[in-house]
Amino acid sequence: MTAARSPAPALAVVGATGAVGSVLLQILSQRADVWGDIRLIASPRSAGRMLAVRARESEVLALSEDAFDGFGEGDVVLFLTPAEVSARWAPAVTARGAVVVDQSAAFREDPGVPLVVPEVNGHCARNRPRGIVAGPDCVTAAMAAALGALHAEYALAELAVSTYQAASAAGRAGSASLRRQLSVVAGTSLGEQTGDVRRAVGEDTGPFAAPLALNVVPWSGELREDGWSSHELAVRAQTRRILQLEKLPVAVTCVQVPVVTGHSLTVRARFERTVDAAHAREILEGAPGVVLVDDPAAGEFPTPVDAAGTDPAWVGRVRVSLDDPRALEFFVCADNLRRGVALNAARIAELVAGEGA
Repeated sequence: MTAARSPAPALAVVGATGAVGSVLLQILSQRADVWGDIRLIASPRSAGRMLAVRARESEVLALSEDAFDGFGEGDVVLFLTPAEVSARWAPAVTARGAVVVDQSAAFREDPGVPLVVPEVNGHCARNRPRGIVAGPDCVTAAMAAALGALHAEYALAELAVSTYQAASAAGRAGSASLRRQLSVVAGTSLGEQTGDVRRAVGEDTGPFAAPLALNVVPWSGELREDGWSSHELAVRAQTRRILQLEKLPVAVTCVQVPVVTGHSLTVRARFERTVDAAHAREILEGAPGVVLVDDPAAGEFPTPVDAAGTDPAWVGRVRVSLDDPRALEFFVCADNLRRGVALNAARIAELVAGEGA
């Protein structure tokens, strides 16, 4: 006899064994249980592994058509995979009637796919002509809630951002590469002469364009026209889509820093109206998904090691520009794996699940 299907929607997590997947399984075990069956899917090499979710052991299935058997209308399939995997398998899922929540770059620029940060534009998740909802990259997600709240009050007119990106954004390979490099330079006097760190680290700099230990690397992504990187252009495009400001002037410089987990950003946001710093702090204090830590006199401001493992975007150093009363400058930190990807995906999936409640 076939077991009766749970009335709650089913959830499949594709990419369950990756760095973000492991964080997502923790989040599913910590948040309210809105799901019936939770199915874990990964590449064939990971099939058969047992992973715990909501205090139950589940076997990881190989990604195939059969892995989605039984999924249909009302169910959600969450992709934490490279863009080429999402592009290949998302249509197979939506053809069954299930909704796809994708955290890759595959659909972020598709006009038929809403790009959603729930605290800012969660309502957009309902309008999905292709049956797909996309989440932004971890850099954009880190600043979106704070920026969205300020935009609602002051009307954003221009944006300049510098990022300080953690190694774990490149997956387990990024974290492992940074830790290896740090072990090489620890306890030495390296970093005082040109080339000494490069010689010690060697040619294998992992997923980074240069040694990351004792260094910062002003590059992330692929080369695009006029010297911009693909990641910088992506942050620009995604911010415009999420805030529905198609012509917003945005300048981005992406920098890799020797931090394992936690992206940081310096943000200069120029608005249509004059900004009051005290009121801006009140807005940020009340913004969903944001925690304000802003008392420099007491040494209190966000740092990535404090943000690691937490859900909010931490904001501090809030101040009006010295040269422009309509410009606000602030600093943001957020766990790039948790806040930047896994939590955003989980919350989108919960929005979709709640539609049938």
